[in-house]
Amino acid sequence: MLSIAARSIKTTSVKSVLGPLTSIRTKVTLPDLPYEYNGLEPYINAEIMKIHHTKHHQAYVNGFNQAEEKLEGAFKSNDLTQQLSLQGALKFNGGGHINHTLFWQNLAPKGKGGGDLPKGALASAISKEFGSFEDFVKQFNTAAAGVQGSGWAWLGYNKASKRVEIATTPNQDPLLHLTPLLGIDVWEHAYYLQYKNVRPDYLKNVWEVVNWTTVSERFAKAS
Repeated sequence: MLSIAARSIKTTSVKSVLGPLTSIRTKVTLPDLPYEYNGLEPYINAEIMKIHHTKHHQAYVNGFNQAEEKLEGAFKSNDLTQQLSLQGALKFNGGGHINHTLFWQNLAPKGKGGGDLPKGALASAISKEFGSFEDFVKQFNTAAAGVQGSGWAWLGYNKASKRVEIATTPNQDPLLHLTPLLGIDVWEHAYYLQYKNVRPDYLKNVWEVVNWTTVSERFAKAS
């Protein structure tokens, strides 16, 4: 079962007894956006942001909580078949919640951090790995545009090699083999109402509202 443990995720805990074990069940809730729905215009319009947040992200929250409730019942009844059958719903909806919570924080309005270039240690790490910030963006956009169907593109930190890396994940799979620093949603619902089927245009413009302050904070903690 996925563990949702992030400071930015608001939670309500209730105690439940699963067989002989006592555990605390964590119910996830939809986080508030750190800006208004129109705050990222003209790069991502208000209609997209409102639907993305209140419909899509809310659906992942609801789906995860419902799957957890069913899993709790499956533990109580010792129904191993149902426990296993719920793992897909937990991964998909829990991953959607984790990914989107990170995504909202990755963005900021222009003039309020959005689009400002990375500085300090993170900027040095990006230049060391990719040659320059511009080359990083090109490689990132190539990877993101190449995601078949729905998924995510990431800048992550490899603690073993102490390097930043670009990665992609399908559907709502969270980034697990690296510490996620920056995640860009490339599901069509993230851009279709404004950019139609031209994902590269969305990827070109989203950098104008990337919040490198939060990315840098994650990098500092990870490294």
